[in-house]
Amino acid sequence: MTTIHDRILDSAKRKKSFKISELTDSLKVSRQYLNAIIGPMIKNGELIKSGETSQTRYALPSNLKFLGQHIARKFVNSNLAEHEVLDEITRDAPYIYSGNDNARSIFDYAFSEMLNNAIEHSLSEKINIDVNTLDGSVTFHIRDFGIGVFRNVAQKRNLDSEMDAALELLKGKITTAPQAHSGEGIFFTSKIADVFILESYDLRLKVDNTIGDIFLEEVKPSQKGTSVIFQINKNSKKHLSQIFEQFQIDPSEYAFDKTEYKVKLYTLGTIYVSRSQARRLMSGLDKFKKIVLDFEDVPTVGQGFADEVFRVFQLQHPKIEIEPINMNKTVGFMVGRVAKK
Repeated sequence: MTTIHDRILDSAKRKKSFKISELTDSLKVSRQYLNAIIGPMIKNGELIKSGETSQTRYALPSNLKFLGQHIARKFVNSNLAEHEVLDEITRDAPYIYSGNDNARSIFDYAFSEMLNNAIEHSLSEKINIDVNTLDGSVTFHIRDFGIGVFRNVAQKRNLDSEMDAALELLKGKITTAPQAHSGEGIFFTSKIADVFILESYDLRLKVDNTIGDIFLEEVKPSQKGTSVIFQINKNSKKHLSQIFEQFQIDPSEYAFDKTEYKVKLYTLGTIYVSRSQARRLMSGLDKFKKIVLDFEDVPTVGQGFADEVFRVFQLQHPKIEIEPINMNKTVGFMVGRVAKK
């Protein structure tokens, strides 16, 4: 009788390399069960592992080349400087820069911003870094073992939950150290990535710009500290300057004065968006001159929500422009009623 162990080995031979997610359906077993079997196979040398979390791949030792090129480093967080770490990584793994100039500048920016966050905000004694190239993309994973990004933001900003903290980070200009940081790093890094993942304890924020969507999910088991995963195509056509310009009313002023937000993130667990959710949504957005509210996949909003955003907030901040986009007829009707008052 063929065992799951044998079928995993057979998959490794056929696929050259694989992710756990690629086997759960075909083998009809859970991720946890596969992890329990694959763990001993790695220890026994039957399989080789590359990458971390959602980017982890496995292969037979003879197929190591199909895992891509990989470098891993562990650092003590004492007098650590992000530019020195970047120099070391790129010196020892020059294949990271095998793509075009766009991808190189994007990688440097994102890596430096996220490592700086870990160095200065995590309170972690150690920081682990993995960089991997595979399937035409370069991915870095920065892991610390400190306070946790969502927990830190929630505590410093007196928020009700870590999920509220994750939602706040997507607005931009959110920082736990306003004297030293602008709060722009996570915002722009999430916008320039193909895929950006921020995970801490039992919460994961995933921004997938390849499909234009954002996901918030609870994860098990809980992971202490913060993991940041960033992926960009090595021949990306994106330009850093273009991303920055998207959030500037006048690009010649070089001001981060515009933001865009998906309203659906406040409809988790409900289809009805209320006045109290509107207050949460608009909190902190008074730092901008223009706010674009994306209503895609929002089926309806309450009259209180529309009133709070398009009358109350607007009256309090008459110089701020609020632009709603992707509204269906129901949402458009509610917003239009308020706008006529």
